[in-house]
Amino acid sequence: MAFSNRYTRAMNLKDDRLALRFANFSRVLEQLERACAQGRYTELERAGLIQMFEFTLELAWKTLKAWLEGEGLVARTPREAIRQAMAAGLLDERITETLLEALSQRNVLAHTYTERLAREAEKRIREHYCPVFGEVRQRLQGRMT
Repeated sequence: MAFSNRYTRAMNLKDDRLALRFANFSRVLEQLERACAQGRYTELERAGLIQMFEFTLELAWKTLKAWLEGEGLVARTPREAIRQAMAAGLLDERITETLLEALSQRNVLAHTYTERLAREAEKRIREHYCPVFGEVRQRLQGRMT
């Protein structure tokens, strides 16, 4: 009986962690979606958009990681979480490649910031990354219910 209670508690903690991660990811994604809907950006607004993209990406992979843990899988890095989510059937190849590209974009922006890169990032975030984050949210939501 004691083993059963510990197992149940452990499963509930994993479910709670996933629910919390998903709620945070969804909330930040909604903010990113509102920011992407804006037409033109000042330099400061563009920097905010890029920062919101970075937050969203971080929560996306951590939410994928929590989902994988619920499936009994382990992912230690963002790339590993994204690839394993595809292998587990949650993500398709297009979404996976876009998320991996977003990781690379984030790494470039973290180490090199120029106005040209910021403008290119703004376009990629609005046209590619934000819509894909929305698809990730839908797929996770479909698997959680």
